[in-house]
Amino acid sequence: MDVAIGLVVLVASAAALAALARRFGVSEPLVLTLAGVAASYLPFVPEIHLEPEIILLGFLPPLLYTAAIRTSLVDFRADVRTIALLSVGLVLFTTFVVAVVVWWLLPVPFAVAVALGAVVAPPDAVAATAVARRIGMPRRIVTILEDESLFNDATALVALRTASAAMVGVVSIWEAGADFALAAGGGAVVGIVVAYLLALLRRRITDPVLDTTLSFLAPFVVYLPAEGIHASGVIAVVTCGMILGHNAPVWQSAASRIAERTNWRTIQFILESAVFVLIGLQVRAILEGAWRSGLDHRTVVLAALAVLAATVLARPVWVFGSSLLSRSLGMGGAVPPSHLVVVSWAGMRGVVTLAAVLLLPQDTPQLPVLKLLALVVVAGTLLLQGTSLPWLVRWLRLRGPSRAEDALQKANLMQQATAAGLAVLEARVTPDTPPGVVEMLRDRVTWKTNAAWERLGRAESELVTPTAEYRRLRLEMLRAERETVLRVRDSGTVDHEILQYVLARLDLEESMIDRYDETEEERVEPLAAPPTDDTCVHLRSAPLVRTNAGPDECAECLAEGLNWVHLRMCLSCGHVACCDSSPGNHASRHYAGSGHPVMRSVEPGEAWRWCYVDELLG
Repeated sequence: MDVAIGLVVLVASAAALAALARRFGVSEPLVLTLAGVAASYLPFVPEIHLEPEIILLGFLPPLLYTAAIRTSLVDFRADVRTIALLSVGLVLFTTFVVAVVVWWLLPVPFAVAVALGAVVAPPDAVAATAVARRIGMPRRIVTILEDESLFNDATALVALRTASAAMVGVVSIWEAGADFALAAGGGAVVGIVVAYLLALLRRRITDPVLDTTLSFLAPFVVYLPAEGIHASGVIAVVTCGMILGHNAPVWQSAASRIAERTNWRTIQFILESAVFVLIGLQVRAILEGAWRSGLDHRTVVLAALAVLAATVLARPVWVFGSSLLSRSLGMGGAVPPSHLVVVSWAGMRGVVTLAAVLLLPQDTPQLPVLKLLALVVVAGTLLLQGTSLPWLVRWLRLRGPSRAEDALQKANLMQQATAAGLAVLEARVTPDTPPGVVEMLRDRVTWKTNAAWERLGRAESELVTPTAEYRRLRLEMLRAERETVLRVRDSGTVDHEILQYVLARLDLEESMIDRYDETEEERVEPLAAPPTDDTCVHLRSAPLVRTNAGPDECAECLAEGLNWVHLRMCLSCGHVACCDSSPGNHASRHYAGSGHPVMRSVEPGEAWRWCYVDELLG
């Protein structure tokens, strides 16, 4: 009973604190960790001894899986070299930098120092993405940080296993390399095999409940066999999740995908919230153990600060060093320095570091002090980097994805999909098809496309669009229909199963009503498109079209070896450059250098313009 009550209190407290952190726009990991620290000193809170298996088996696989199924396999392939440099090269570099510092300051063998370096080396995906979501970093930075965090845990755990083996024997560099290759390669093979075995089952399951159950089992079904053959369970889970997520539109039904997405978001929220509270709850016991270790207190404090500094500084040294080396060898295009600064500072540590330090053998020299050093790195990076990263992004004037441009892309993609659907409709119509059915289908798909384009018109307060009016009226109709069904239910005149069927149909239709946005950020702050041209003197005086000064390509991107996303054209001089979603941001740079206020899209089928001065869309 005590354990059950404790779990209920833990989950409820973590969820409430996370909700408050979101409400006030502060770092969730930091708030949750500090709350756990404060709770550990309350007399009525029992001392919690967190076993590493609970983290490595109960928390890590599902958290990695829910991140992996949402990861773009296409984006991962595009940035695979950068991700490998961070998730393998940077982790090993940090491991040995920290090992040298620990070996110099503490009376421990070098193998023990390497083990601690492996413990603190991997940044945490949960902490990084929590901050990234809150401050709106550019998408490519967020993608790199997320993909890095999916794989760096495997590198760190393999390095820790090798260092632990070296504590009791001699391990050559060839043995360490072979162990790493086996862990990485074996984990990838297990992940691929299990993913396609699950796909065979998934293709035959149409019940969303059974499919979601299979999804819940997936991270454990792939993690346990990989660990059983001494391969990397982390890589196996990530590989399996990325394959299943990439092929979900083909292997799953629509109802199964909706159920899986909703359930995994709930699980992710609970686990992420609980894990940082658990980190904080370990603080008191770890501090007291280190203080009674027998080492001079000044040495302990100095070692903690030195390890934190080495961990934080190793990342920018590697990031900038590897970028300069890649450019000098002609292995990649130029990356904006501001992006490198953000990536080098986004190195918060979290759950894996805490779990990994608990894996050290109990006879490890100075184990209580090593636990304190790991805890200082987790708390220090969350406090130092987690709180300063939003300020850094604002100071560098990095902007998140353009919501107006996102709306344009959504509308453009919806237009292409609608055109394909209408073409099939025209091809499949038979003489026996009632004309009313054809008209209803045509109106339905056209209405959905118009809903996407309407988001680029005037704000809803100025102009009531057909989509908004349909949504308002249909929701009111559904509310009346549901109230009628509930009155019938309360009268007891209709069987319960019949009532549940009718209510489920009403709920399904309500969930299918097209809304302006379904993402969390846009629900908080709905996108109201800017006013039209007549409110902006620059848009009013600029031409609607202009002859291109050159071909439809970004000359700056070609010169710097970058790939653009979309192209824009200056309506003052005809210069063509890439959009803000592109790595180079050359359209904005052209405005900064020339002062030409208005540009327009160069993409096929798009005729919108943008004023940099007034930040208005026309």
